[in-house]
Amino acid sequence: MITHPTRTNLLLLKDKSKSVVNSVGIMRARRQALIREFLAATRPFLKSREEIRGIYGKAIEEMRLSLGREGRDGIESITYAAKREISVEITERSIWGLRYRDVISQTSPIRKPEERGYDYISTTEHVEEGIYLFEKILESMLELASFESKLKRLGEEILKTTRKISVLEERFLPELKGQIKGISQYIGEREREAFYRLKRFKNKGGELILRFICGIFCAIEGNINYLISPASSAS
Repeated sequence: MITHPTRTNLLLLKDKSKSVVNSVGIMRARRQALIREFLAATRPFLKSREEIRGIYGKAIEEMRLSLGREGRDGIESITYAAKREISVEITERSIWGLRYRDVISQTSPIRKPEERGYDYISTTEHVEEGIYLFEKILESMLELASFESKLKRLGEEILKTTRKISVLEERFLPELKGQIKGISQYIGEREREAFYRLKRFKNKGGELILRFICGIFCAIEGNINYLISPASSAS
């Protein structure tokens, strides 16, 4: 973009540069806040993943022991009696103007033994422990789904904000500063040239005035001599 080197454009460029610097400061503060939210959500996310790994190993072991005690048919009948639908609500939330989807379970995946729909008295403790552990895994997975959506949006927004800051600081601001410097130098040279011309004009003007005054005095002196000379000749 070609900018005419005028004082008005210089002031406009300086105002634009200040606005860009302020915008970079605001975006830096927003990015810092998003990073804090990202780290705060990362810790429970990683903790939940580690818990799922540990619980899953225990649940598989309890299932193996239950198959040995109850048999495959017994486990399948218990599974059929205990199955149910879990309603999940997906809502939109906002952090620092950033919208993301949050997963909320309407009912708790973990149930009491009497709420599972089968005769828990006739089953072994391995069955009850295994079902509890798998329900615990389901609860943790729903929490992970919520954290994953939030972390994904936060990560994308942090990268986008970082790219914007880089473009403004590495491309836009240097270009503005270069234009401001060029126009300032041009205006400075014009002012020095105008000052030099004015000084020369003053010097020449003073010399012309002096010549004019001398001419007037010479004219007056000539007139005086003219007026005196007839009187001298008559005498």
